[in-house]
Amino acid sequence: MKVATIFSHSIPKLVCPNGQNGLLISTKNLNKILKIDEKEKTIVVESGVTLREIISEAAKVGLALPYTPYWWGLTIGGIMGTGAHGSSLFGKGSAIHDYVLELRIVSPSCPKDGYVKVRILNESNRYHFDAAKVSLGVLGVISQVTLKLEPLFKRSITYFTKDDSDLGDELISFGRKHEFADVTWYPSQHKVIYRIDDRVSINTSGDGLYDFIPFRSTLSAELIALRTSEELLEATGNGNAKCINAKLITTTLSHLGYGLTNNGVVFYGYPVIGFSNRMQSSGTCLDSLNDGLITSCPWDPRIKGQFFHQTAFSIPLKVVKNFIQDVQNLVLMEPNALCGLELNNGILMRYVTYSSEYLGKTEDAVDFDITYYRSNDPFHPRLFEDIVEEIEQIGLFKYKGLPHWGKNRNLGFVGAIKKYPNAEKFLKVKDEYDSRGLFSSEWTDEVLGVKEGVTILKDGCALEGLCICSQDSHCAPNYGYFCRPGRIYKEARVCAKKETTNVEL
Repeated sequence: MKVATIFSHSIPKLVCPNGQNGLLISTKNLNKILKIDEKEKTIVVESGVTLREIISEAAKVGLALPYTPYWWGLTIGGIMGTGAHGSSLFGKGSAIHDYVLELRIVSPSCPKDGYVKVRILNESNRYHFDAAKVSLGVLGVISQVTLKLEPLFKRSITYFTKDDSDLGDELISFGRKHEFADVTWYPSQHKVIYRIDDRVSINTSGDGLYDFIPFRSTLSAELIALRTSEELLEATGNGNAKCINAKLITTTLSHLGYGLTNNGVVFYGYPVIGFSNRMQSSGTCLDSLNDGLITSCPWDPRIKGQFFHQTAFSIPLKVVKNFIQDVQNLVLMEPNALCGLELNNGILMRYVTYSSEYLGKTEDAVDFDITYYRSNDPFHPRLFEDIVEEIEQIGLFKYKGLPHWGKNRNLGFVGAIKKYPNAEKFLKVKDEYDSRGLFSSEWTDEVLGVKEGVTILKDGCALEGLCICSQDSHCAPNYGYFCRPGRIYKEARVCAKKETTNVEL
């Protein structure tokens, strides 16, 4: 049994039941705001309520959930299942689960309980509470959540661009200066976009709105044209053209303020000031007209639009400068290699903090979100595939980055559970709540280390991130891609085009 939500699900197979006999439990109708307590500054919601609804309803009574993910189509149950977060090193940090005061969870049980057990968890039963707040959906169904809010406030946002020469030094200090800071990096352009984002007085003039452009409804014909163009550039190996297109896209986003408007209609300059509920999260493509798919979200599978891999991991602050330098060194070796990332607005860096949850962040860190081209043919390699694979392995293995539970390819979860000191506590709670494994699957058992198999060895497996290559057949020898060591991280094994390296295993 797996829980599915109304709008979206995780990129990996967290919501997939085994085989043809599994059961999906929908939270579509578990969608009520049950109570808002203005005095105590709390909101009680059912788990199918979306982030958008929580932000909106809280604001109506002058309250705010201060730190949230940027995509508002997530449900609170899905947010907790995957440990979703925004960006901040302030207070308790940016993870939603750190603002949960209480939750109700429904799990299987024995006949004397009527085969079901409903538990209400809070700080009084911390052992179970810290397991359930980041659960991967394997403990049962979260049905109700109580969140701590605070008075509604205003924010001021300015995007500032500079070169990336001192990014390694600036990254940590920038996050400590600005409460809602994040950083977007265009490595092949050697540019960094710093988001200066702080609270300001509630009396500060401004009614700004953030409607992030890549989350808006887009003409399907435009999306199809963009995808067709990238497929052509991939097929012809035209990295230069990818870089030209990437500069065009990133320049356009910059001129349009990335979706910020000063008055809800027009962007005419920084800073953009407005109430937090209008500035913290977006996703208006969910409101796409029922127009026969003339418009859609960019990744809607019903059209030939975006199709991508996504790698996301958190690097501890103490070594994040070293990771940045490794990526910069790879770009020096292959200047056009990461233009494909920039077509997807580069590398997004968000700040996250230590959490007590067993599967939460183990220390303060920077989360790197990397989105890149995926072929519709699983046996077809990508342009500069080896560079992105090496970055992935540097982050996950050289610097022991923690994977984002709701993103990543199989490779991201190799040995991941061993990076969590309290993993055994989580597994004990899992056995207590669901001893028969009804809410587990082969996938979750593999990710949690209960079973082997998160790596799948077969021809072409490294192309889809199902494995780290150990022989040429795991890559695409028919296209000239062979398994080779990394360029700077020699322990890495990547699928490299033959002419890019002379090093043999």
